[in-house]
Amino acid sequence: MNQKSAVKKINDYGALLVFPINNKKEPASLWSELYPRKKMRWEWDESGDNKVGDLWLLMKKLSDSRLVVYSKWYQGRATFFSRDLFTALLKITKPDYTGATLSAVAKQLYECLEEDSPLSTKQLKTIADLRGKDNERFYNRGMKELFSHFLIVAYGEVDDGAFPSLAVGTTRHLFEDLVLESEKLSLLDAQQTIDRILPRTNLFRKHLEKQKLS
Repeated sequence: MNQKSAVKKINDYGALLVFPINNKKEPASLWSELYPRKKMRWEWDESGDNKVGDLWLLMKKLSDSRLVVYSKWYQGRATFFSRDLFTALLKITKPDYTGATLSAVAKQLYECLEEDSPLSTKQLKTIADLRGKDNERFYNRGMKELFSHFLIVAYGEVDDGAFPSLAVGTTRHLFEDLVLESEKLSLLDAQQTIDRILPRTNLFRKHLEKQKLS
């Protein structure tokens, strides 16, 4: 699967995980579309094949392509959205771009990203003064909150250590066009887009409804 075909799959589904959860068919993933009859295994040694690595590289390439939106949304896992669906989700969920309703740590992280986006994990932890093992759970909790409210997206990666680090930034900085488009969109049109792309039996839709009630 190349970038063009991957983008088409994401646009067709509206939302796709990158890798399946315990090799289940649902929610749908790029892996299941790419290798529908192959079980995914996290082998990175010589005994494994290159498929996981190839998809990982494609994921990174897509993340800052601006053709789709990359987030850690569904259960904190890598999730791609079509631009149309993401715009509708912004309208329906009404993210608080002021950060006033966020927890203290999430707000701290968000303010750092408002000053400069995107940032790598290492850069963000340093600026937010959340380095070290003792702060790891607070950082992860804050980032999960920001991703779940569509306030941040993942965007490319930064080589700032032994392993490249995912870069993140605020949605309204990195996808300002979609934020502005969502503000012009009517609630009815946004809901119709979500209903069309994510029927109520869809696990992404169930996750969305659960978040809206929490």
